[in-house]
Amino acid sequence: MSEPTTPSVPPTPPVPLSALLAREDLGLRQIAGPPAPDTVIHWAHTSEMADPYPYLLGGELLLTAGVHVPEAAGAGAYFDDYVSRIVAAGGAALGFGLAPVHDTVPRALVAACDAYGLPLLEVPPRTTFSGVARAVWQLMAQARLAELRRVTEAQQSLAAAASRPDPVPSVLRQLAQRLSAQALLHGPDGTVIASAGRAPVPGTQEALRKLTGVVRPGTARDAPASATDSLGEIQLAAYALGGSSGFVLGVATGRREPADHTIASVAAVLLSLLTGEHQSGAGAARSSALVRLLLGAAPAEVAALLGGTDDAGWLVVHARPENGTPDPVGAAALGTALGSPLVDLDRDVVRVLVPAGREPAAQPGWTLGVGAPAGPADWPSADAQAARALARARATRTPLVRHGARPGLSELVPRADAEEHARALLAPLAAGPALTETLRTWLSLHGSWDRTAVALDVHRNTVRQRITRCAALLDTDLDDPDVRMELWFALRNN
Repeated sequence: MSEPTTPSVPPTPPVPLSALLAREDLGLRQIAGPPAPDTVIHWAHTSEMADPYPYLLGGELLLTAGVHVPEAAGAGAYFDDYVSRIVAAGGAALGFGLAPVHDTVPRALVAACDAYGLPLLEVPPRTTFSGVARAVWQLMAQARLAELRRVTEAQQSLAAAASRPDPVPSVLRQLAQRLSAQALLHGPDGTVIASAGRAPVPGTQEALRKLTGVVRPGTARDAPASATDSLGEIQLAAYALGGSSGFVLGVATGRREPADHTIASVAAVLLSLLTGEHQSGAGAARSSALVRLLLGAAPAEVAALLGGTDDAGWLVVHARPENGTPDPVGAAALGTALGSPLVDLDRDVVRVLVPAGREPAAQPGWTLGVGAPAGPADWPSADAQAARALARARATRTPLVRHGARPGLSELVPRADAEEHARALLAPLAAGPALTETLRTWLSLHGSWDRTAVALDVHRNTVRQRITRCAALLDTDLDDPDVRMELWFALRNN
């Protein structure tokens, strides 16, 4: 089994280790490693494996009672190897339970944790591992609730500010207050049109002005929709408003909290509306395109009205928030971050049609799948590609996955022949679309039951049942690599 080069932590709010140590009902005590305030954990995991590396995602508080420890461990390099593997996997801390196996924490384990910088907690006999895990999830739930409450309150206050007689200054004031920041609105020529809040340190305004040049349309061919930088300990961010309008929002904060980007994105959406699409006529053009589509025009005939530059100048993006389900404000904020107002909120997925020159980048708090560049006639195919890329991104906990478009075996076989072969081979699965999609996802994820379950939002037992059913209907051995290769080729042409 191949080992990942970098750990990926679960998409959960981090919990300070100090908050867990403060729980008097647990009675945990840190006896080695760096100070607790500098450590955060993403979940708790129990394992008695001598090598827990393959079972860790990163960011865990690993709990063990030392069942795996051999009697002569204190005299050799056992604990050194054990701790080094936890650190290599990205483990955040280790909890060692006293009783029923050990009365004290082995000294060699304490020394190894100090050597590798891994916080070591002593778990008293009265505290169960399930109790520690429950406490971690309780703290995570509290953190998530506080974050959602902060975002909701900020959305409400920003929306109220946008309805006032002086909406732009009011939105900036609310944003500066909510983030304890300085907020600046820059015009197309880079001058400051409105501002709110105090500069955290001298030179902040000039640093923001330079950063806004990175996202302003026209300053670079592939200018991003947002950008971040720092000035010492001050965190800087810039958001392009209204696509090609040239207005940019600059924000400077003393420290960056997890919800800050979402709140600033909401303000950017409101300011985009307030600075006015009427300046470019883009809103009218999109309305005209929508009316023509509803009246029967082909997508290729109206693509120019949507801002595309050529027949291959579009990307379809599928996105899901890491926590919860998307809402209209969050979807609009994502569209602004990606540089496109063409946003569709479809249940738990946000779809964005991004024109040429706006290469999507990973967005904090979101998981993205991107289809291959496509013209209007190929939008449905690109939509399916983006959906599969999003499923793979969620399964592998990757912020952004792009559909692979490099030539392969399909280029060597005439398209009609490949499609006929695919229909014949996959005919036994034709009556069950769920079986076909499960087989496609399972093969794309190298036969991983857990990752396929995550990608399809089903239980891992459901995946096993479907794959077993596929093997029976196809009358073949899915463990055979040749069979897998042929099926994958057929699925790519189906």
